[in-house]
Amino acid sequence: MNLEGIISISGKPGLFKVAAQGKSRIIIEHLETGKRRPAFASDKVIALNDITVFGHVEDLTLGDVFEKIYEKEDGKASLNHKEDISKLRDHFETIWEDYNDQEVKDHDLRKIFQWYNILVDADVLKSEEVLAGEEE
Repeated sequence: MNLEGIISISGKPGLFKVAAQGKSRIIIEHLETGKRRPAFASDKVIALNDITVFGHVEDLTLGDVFEKIYEKEDGKASLNHKEDISKLRDHFETIWEDYNDQEVKDHDLRKIFQWYNILVDADVLKSEEVLAGEEE
């Protein structure tokens, strides 16, 4: 999964796409509302490409985790992040059975499901095969 240009900003709900970049700020576009606004150097910005999820044998990038969920859900939305945490953990176990359940905290798991559903609703997530077919 290509998550290039998709970011999360601490203290701001949802996910954003980087629309433009200036000297001391970036222009971001909210994925759900489409509204644009500036984000400044003082904001804590996290690129989804830089996030890794802990596994027992090997760690996976967030894009790889989203790809596993995408395949399991056939490209549709997954469980709501507000579900009971035991239900989320059980479902995540069916998606990636080798994830490190000691290191991946409850709030991390909720974020994974929340962000996945936001990206599916915004039609951002597409498998590499679909992207290759669109380029032809």
